[in-house]
Amino acid sequence: MQVKDAIFNRRAIKHFDADHKMTAAEEKELLETTIQAPTSFNIQHWRFVILRDPDLRAKIRKDFGNDQAQMTDASLLVLFTADMKAWQKEPSRYFVNAPKEVAEMLVNWMGPFHEGREWLQRDEAQRSIGMAMQTLMLAAQGMGYQSCPMIGFDIEEVAKLINLPDDHVMGPMVAIGKATKEAWPKPGQLTLDEIVVENGF
Repeated sequence: MQVKDAIFNRRAIKHFDADHKMTAAEEKELLETTIQAPTSFNIQHWRFVILRDPDLRAKIRKDFGNDQAQMTDASLLVLFTADMKAWQKEPSRYFVNAPKEVAEMLVNWMGPFHEGREWLQRDEAQRSIGMAMQTLMLAAQGMGYQSCPMIGFDIEEVAKLINLPDDHVMGPMVAIGKATKEAWPKPGQLTLDEIVVENGF
């Protein structure tokens, strides 16, 4: 599938075939494609929590997820989180294939860029999550799967269920699988005239 086709055809699907299973190879391909998404300083601070346990998924759906069927019926349910302190944790490992002078420069910049700016650490984590989510959904579309991004769940309670570390941030989840029902027609996009600004407001 062409990238443009994947972008235009991707929809938030709510109804999945609960009997369909992705193969381990498909899942690996999907996640290996997802981690090609960009991150500031190549920090790769996303952490993908694969919600595989059927009982856990059922609890999230029933108790904390507004009874959204895709939480239990999708072939794969991925909860996106990110490590906000990844910039402190052996930062040289993010540049193992970079020229030495480039690696040293970026590692030296990384500390001053993040230090004492908790708001920026959180913003960068969420930006990275967003780019990885879109990469995952487009990759799934290209593989013949459908997806649904979701933030309609109790973030604090789900964070407790997965034992989210204190230095991590929660993001949305994405359900991936085989659709059993098409999405309704696209509600409509704003025109470019409404959203594009030349050189400033």
